[in-house]
Amino acid sequence: MTNETVTQSGGNVFADLGVADAESHLLKAGLVRKLATVIKDRGLTQTAAAKLTGISQPDLSKVLRGRFREFSSDRLIKALSCLDTEIEITVRTRGEPVGEPILVHAHAC
Repeated sequence: MTNETVTQSGGNVFADLGVADAESHLLKAGLVRKLATVIKDRGLTQTAAAKLTGISQPDLSKVLRGRFREFSSDRLIKALSCLDTEIEITVRTRGEPVGEPILVHAHAC
């Protein structure tokens, strides 16, 4: 029998691992998950998705495999928008929305 210690996550795996700028990495990871879902749901190949998003196929492959450090959240949002999606950003203070959500409309790239 082993004596393993289990530590509860703080909700951000990047912070748990001590990664610098953990919140930015968490945001980008979420955007990459959405990007992968949209590509899959639309039945796109990486080559087709690359053409639509303006990201080269080798770079898109890297991003979808979790190597997105070099990509900004802005670039990932633009890629999602190029795939005919809308992005809604809600800002909250103590759980309450601050004004109306910010809506990034889909557009052709």
